[in-house]
Amino acid sequence: MGTIIKRPEIKGDIVHVASDRYGNILVIDDRKHRILSFDSVFEQSKIRRHFPHLPVHEYSRAMLLPAVFSTPEHITILGLGAGVITHGLYRLLPEARLHVVELREKVVEIAQEWFSLPKDDRLTLTVADARLAIEAMPEASTHLILTDLYSADRMSPLQSQRRFIKDCARALAPNGWLVLNYHRMPEQDGTLFRELKRQFPCLLAFKSKTNNWVIYGCNRPFDPWHLPDRAFKSMEAQLPIGWLAIMKKVRSLAAPASL
Repeated sequence: MGTIIKRPEIKGDIVHVASDRYGNILVIDDRKHRILSFDSVFEQSKIRRHFPHLPVHEYSRAMLLPAVFSTPEHITILGLGAGVITHGLYRLLPEARLHVVELREKVVEIAQEWFSLPKDDRLTLTVADARLAIEAMPEASTHLILTDLYSADRMSPLQSQRRFIKDCARALAPNGWLVLNYHRMPEQDGTLFRELKRQFPCLLAFKSKTNNWVIYGCNRPFDPWHLPDRAFKSMEAQLPIGWLAIMKKVRSLAAPASL
């Protein structure tokens, strides 16, 4: 018997379907966009068909913000999706090396075939479990970690584990940044939030229109509000996603927790 495809509540035509042991993977086209869905009502990733390096979802754009704060030489991305964040950073930072860890080989294949993910020597794609990958990373070996780990209907529990936060912090070089996409803000009296404060002297947050929370942690004190507007305008000229508008929605979180 063939795979039963439950059409998601996403406008457009299903142009490709693939399956693996984790479920179905759908590619959906409307007139302007191409969408990746894990056979649910949620858009996993979304691009403009003629500008695949430009993220459409606000939270995806917000995840790129630390590129204004520093110039990372090595970037680690946990969770590929359609490769929207990866492609944006690839275009924005032509000197950076990117390493993407994705659990599903089919997702990698679809990102390359259907979403114009670049194939280049400075972009490494590894099919692996993000937990094992981050545990195996050498200390201070990457300058920026972005984690966007989601299944069809929920965030991966890994992102809410203290051990994962510790492993990410250990892998970051001095002045490195961790960027996490959460489906809701961690409880401020919970162990996850306390661990974030313990590991990162600078902790910032962005709330998207879809109620995603992007959390930014830097392992050194940093004040982004003193950056000149020209820094954001320079980025806008390279990748037009509304950098200043994103920054205006960023707020500082509480001071670091005591040990």
